[in-house]
Amino acid sequence: MRVAMIGTGYVGLVSGACFADFGHVVTCVDKDPSKIERLERGEIPIFEPGLDDLVARNVRDGRLSFALDGAEAIRAADAVFIAVGTPSRRGDGHADLSYVHAAAEEIAGLIEGFTVVVTKSTVPVGTGDEIERIIRERRPDADFAVVSNPEFLREGAAIEDFKRPDRVVVGTEDERAREVMHELYRPLNLNETPILFTGRRTSELIKYAANAFLAMKITFINEMADLCEKVGADVQQVARGIGLDNRIGGKFLHAGPGYGGSCFPKDTLALVRTASDAGAPVRLIETTVEINDARKKAMAGRVAQVLGGDLKGKRVALLGLTFKPNTDDMRDAPSLDVAPALQAMGAEVQAFDPEGMAEAAKLLDGVAFKDGPYEAVEGADAVVILTEWNQFRALDLDRVKRLLRQPVMVDLRNIYRPEDMRARGFRYSSIGRG
Repeated sequence: MRVAMIGTGYVGLVSGACFADFGHVVTCVDKDPSKIERLERGEIPIFEPGLDDLVARNVRDGRLSFALDGAEAIRAADAVFIAVGTPSRRGDGHADLSYVHAAAEEIAGLIEGFTVVVTKSTVPVGTGDEIERIIRERRPDADFAVVSNPEFLREGAAIEDFKRPDRVVVGTEDERAREVMHELYRPLNLNETPILFTGRRTSELIKYAANAFLAMKITFINEMADLCEKVGADVQQVARGIGLDNRIGGKFLHAGPGYGGSCFPKDTLALVRTASDAGAPVRLIETTVEINDARKKAMAGRVAQVLGGDLKGKRVALLGLTFKPNTDDMRDAPSLDVAPALQAMGAEVQAFDPEGMAEAAKLLDGVAFKDGPYEAVEGADAVVILTEWNQFRALDLDRVKRLLRQPVMVDLRNIYRPEDMRARGFRYSSIGRG
């Protein structure tokens, strides 16, 4: 089948490359000339393991191409996917749908024959109705169906998630659209992947509900971690103890500095606003948002506490800046709260991240970025582990200790064992472990 993917951000590029790898002919369209130029040179504008090889292979085999002008691709497409950004709107937290509406306007003037218009972007309930209205007003004679097909991709594991998903959710009641979507995802039949067909509004809400539930699960275990610290329990054992209950499951039960990234912060906030407008407030999610925001801001205080409360003249090393490992995504990362808070307390901050420093440099003023973890640690009064990159899991701790002014580690991801760190002579602070 022929697919036009509007948007070459994280979702659009991964989805387009994976559809091409399924055997479909895909054109990824973007209004940003620099992005298209880079992609045509074989440069991937985001970091995602395996994506460079996947893109290169499908470009070479003629199934994947890139375009600044999407007219030809949209006219020829069986399905046009909208995969543009829906950031939080400044001031009220609602999802900004301006890019989605602009894509719908463009699509309306170009589609020929029966075309399925698919929202891959995360959008509030009712957005599909608005897209349909926009196209219908512009082209009353157009033959099309608007479908919701939310993505459930984890950064760092997106290709695996696309090709071996837990489920595919498709929101449509149009029989022809169902057939197109079945054909697009037919290669997943080998893995017996469930395809859940729902109404369009239900599909749109599933995405928000899923992300809000996972964000709530993270926030729950973070609150349990705070309680563990007060009563002398171990949050990792608590998490394992409840996670072995198959009604709960062990995923997203890792205590830390709070969730960040491109999805959970904006999607929880958008759901809160949608629910409020509908007169059905989601109080659990409202509280989740408040607790998570406060938690990220409080992490610098843990560092100050370990160093005696006064950070004036102190130097702090941050290992990891992205919101999670295996991505260069800095959106709503805890580091964006922690680093400025440390600086406000009088500390100098130096940092290293394997992939995120170029983006971090645009967002963090006054931070000294280093070439590696040991360079970041050198001369610091404390080292803080903010992101659990694999290369931080087996540091030469004797070398770290020699490089530090004081043997202090604040491990906000619990990647080391307290007893080992004490035996090595560190003052060691972690999350929820007494």
